[in-house]
Amino acid sequence: MQPSPPSPEPAARGAPGAPGAPGPSVIAPLRAVVRLRRRVCLLRKRRLPPPPGRGPDGRAPGAPPRADRDQPRVFTFDGPAEPPSRAPRRRRRRSRVVLYPETSRRCRPRAEPRSRAQHCLLLLAAIVGFQVLNAIENLDDNALRYDLDGLEKALRRAVFGQPAAVGRLVALLRDYLATHVHGRPMLLALLGPSGVGKSHVGRLLARHFRAVLGDGAPVLLYGARHHCPEARAARACREELARRVAGVVARAERDEQTPLLVLDEVELLPPALLDELHGLLRPQRPHHFRNAIYVLLSGAGGADITRFVLHNASRAPAPRPDGAHAARAEEQLREGLRARLAREHPLWQAAAIVPFLLLDKGDVVNCFRDEMAGEGLFPERARAERLAAQLSYYRVAGREFAVTGCKQVVARVNLLQHTQVQPDTTGRGQWRGRDPMHTPRAPRP
Repeated sequence: MQPSPPSPEPAARGAPGAPGAPGPSVIAPLRAVVRLRRRVCLLRKRRLPPPPGRGPDGRAPGAPPRADRDQPRVFTFDGPAEPPSRAPRRRRRRSRVVLYPETSRRCRPRAEPRSRAQHCLLLLAAIVGFQVLNAIENLDDNALRYDLDGLEKALRRAVFGQPAAVGRLVALLRDYLATHVHGRPMLLALLGPSGVGKSHVGRLLARHFRAVLGDGAPVLLYGARHHCPEARAARACREELARRVAGVVARAERDEQTPLLVLDEVELLPPALLDELHGLLRPQRPHHFRNAIYVLLSGAGGADITRFVLHNASRAPAPRPDGAHAARAEEQLREGLRARLAREHPLWQAAAIVPFLLLDKGDVVNCFRDEMAGEGLFPERARAERLAAQLSYYRVAGREFAVTGCKQVVARVNLLQHTQVQPDTTGRGQWRGRDPMHTPRAPRP
């Protein structure tokens, strides 16, 4: 089957030499030029500002809209003359997810290498902490060496009517004996009137230190009446005191102990010995002189303490006033005593004042009973009250304070030893004897 030959009509229509074909058109290029010119004019009008009284499109306000000449009158496939301007959209940046390969292990990035100085700093901190703990243990060991708890129990059991003085004395000793090395010695001043227990406390302190430190304990008991009487020269007393103190301090330094030096009746010492004691307290002395405890027993300020007790007893009729008020009053008393004694000699300025107050009648009765038990007599309370009633008292607001304290207790109990003491045959379990202070009954007929 052979294909049919193409039709000659199309070629004949489009050929220029065809008899019925139109000639080349000139209108299309002219239209294109006119369109371009209008477009250029339109762009110029848009860039120029509108004339006064006209709107942005060049029309008067209220005029009807006119048709755009650029728009073709017939439908064409050409787009608008100029596409409307649109603001470019910002693309959102998506966070990139770090993807780890399945075959690898997820791990954090390596940190910067630390300096070796940090390890040295940690080691130094550990060493310092160990030294601090060791020092605290040594403090406890040094305080346990002197058995201060036992000393407090002994003082409270043997000293009557002085709970505040005993508590302050033990607290001061506990703070000072916590360490062995000190910057300056400790000076305690036990002040009060006669018979309130100052000398008794001094003997108890010396006995306790000798008991806990063993034989050859660095303890010195110095009495003004015995070691430095009035007939002896003050210079010789001063040299002897310096020699005794130097020997006790040297022995304590050799044994690594804290010496105790008790000086009784300091108010009777001459000014030269007070100057010597003041020189021993200076921080410029060698270190073994700075590790010592000086206890001064003096009746100086006894009149002030007596007035203080009687004044407070008249103001507070209750037997036991408020603890805070009593502590505040005693603090004022200590400051007043220090200021008064410092005017006499600068030695008292550096002293820790421990005032001993007056004893009431009940405390004197306890003194009699304790002394009677120590002498082997039965401590009968009725007999002790009869003996205590023969002493002199200050009577204020229904209370009685002994003028001489327990000073005469020992002498009056010694008189009981000369009487005949025999067991009671009545079976009551008591002792009876002849009391020289009591009038005996008349014999029965």
